[in-house]
Amino acid sequence: MSLQDRPASQRLAWICCLLLVSGVAKGTTVPATAPTAATITPGQADRRWRDAARPFEPARNALLQRAEAGAGQGPYRPDWISLQQYRAPAWYEDAKFGIFIHWGIYSVPAFANEWYPRNMYDRTSREYAHHVATYGSPARFGYKDFIPQFRAERFDPAAWARLFRDAGARYVVGVAEHSDGFAMYDSQLTRWTAVKMGPQRDLMADLGQAVHAAGLHFGLSLHHAEHDWFFDRGREIDADVNDPRYADLYGPAQQHRPADGDQDLAVDWTHVSQAWVDDWLAHAVELENYHPDLIYLDWWIGHASFRNALPKLLAYYYNAGAKRGGVVLNYKLNALPEGVATLDVERGQLDGIRSQHWQTDTTISNSSWCYVTDATFKSPTSIVHVLVDTVSKNGNLLLDIGPRPDGTIVDEEQTTLREIGAWLRVNGKAIYGSRPWRQFGEGPTQFVAGAFQEQKLKPYTAEDFRFTVQDNHLYAIALDWPTDGRSVIHAIHSDDGVRAVRLLGSAQTVKWSQQADGLHLTATDKPAGVAAYVYEIELAAKPIDSAH
Repeated sequence: MSLQDRPASQRLAWICCLLLVSGVAKGTTVPATAPTAATITPGQADRRWRDAARPFEPARNALLQRAEAGAGQGPYRPDWISLQQYRAPAWYEDAKFGIFIHWGIYSVPAFANEWYPRNMYDRTSREYAHHVATYGSPARFGYKDFIPQFRAERFDPAAWARLFRDAGARYVVGVAEHSDGFAMYDSQLTRWTAVKMGPQRDLMADLGQAVHAAGLHFGLSLHHAEHDWFFDRGREIDADVNDPRYADLYGPAQQHRPADGDQDLAVDWTHVSQAWVDDWLAHAVELENYHPDLIYLDWWIGHASFRNALPKLLAYYYNAGAKRGGVVLNYKLNALPEGVATLDVERGQLDGIRSQHWQTDTTISNSSWCYVTDATFKSPTSIVHVLVDTVSKNGNLLLDIGPRPDGTIVDEEQTTLREIGAWLRVNGKAIYGSRPWRQFGEGPTQFVAGAFQEQKLKPYTAEDFRFTVQDNHLYAIALDWPTDGRSVIHAIHSDDGVRAVRLLGSAQTVKWSQQADGLHLTATDKPAGVAAYVYEIELAAKPIDSAH
């Protein structure tokens, strides 16, 4: 049978073979950076990563054995029934305000946001266009090539800690490893660390020591789960992601197959191997070397592949933390069962008081979690409003900053932090150690609850109040100042037994009267500073704490 008489599929196969033989005869080879999206299977991608990371397999196995042993030694077992008995330590519920720090290799390009490492390989993105125009092809200058420029040469952890304390924060959370796979600590699971490259310094150890010395609690965040697919766009183009020599940095780079904006992980069909789950667990267990008071886990641990590993991690961490007074673990969305850890709502609020303590996290920047050169920033007033609203609903605010790659913090962020701190020094009694009242607030301003809804927030009015309680005081926080100095708090009734009212930060006498429609207040002199004004209201009886 001649070639022309064979089926089309056989003719195509023959032609491909001839072309391959011809290429070999001419001495040509396929570049290591050539696209692999159409030629590599999920299993092969996983094997490339495992081969590249093989030198760290003994350390990984040792950490997994540590998790196995630690999960069975202490008050918690690695099952959900046991973990439902978990309670966060009192310091966390009282703290109310923390600082989050996104700082890493992604701070070097300083463009768009902290997802630059992923999007620089996406041909349809502005990050790709910027990268090619500024640095050239990702095949010749990939993400790894930013590492030498991340030097942290001006990093002063003690100065950072003083700033955070002056801001009124009670805890600090550093990103130990973001989705890019570069460890900001002395990881024994990879060569791609700040100790072995770049600054050649254990940045998280230095930061943690300074934070504790300043009297604050210290935590670490881990975003390693989603590193399984974070660099998948690099497989579609000529890029260093395809080079097996760097597979231990870029990971499996599995094809990401999300749905619903990747918020509903029940319908995310991305390939995740057991080897990757084990590697994630080992990374999370390794953080305990730093004795963090808090571990923050990003949303992708909610993928079904991690479900059997999660109770082992929680039991291990909680048992270890029980020896030092208890620890905190943050999760997002529906990644964990209710009650076994602390829910974090990213860039969003709740629509009412949550009986279980929770946290929201957001940025000082209007867009990016990390340093970018063209950043704009939220006002101190808007951030205090988020803090007040969150605390009134039984939550904490974790506020993010993005230092430069040299380790300095931009002036705008420092100024904002100090203004928040000045407000808290005057009004902290309404925040620290407080609890929600019978209702979180009142007023006409509506908002959309849930994660990633903060852009829909509208400015508050002088009729908007938030409430907290502590001892026998109710704190009514006005979110704007009335033009005539007169306010009415409709939620306060005659049977609440108001005895006295004063305006924190002001020496003026507040005139008040209890009427049928609420508590009427008159204070003519507006306090200076952030637009959130706290009335301390003494009641005849201790107000009811709705959270307990």
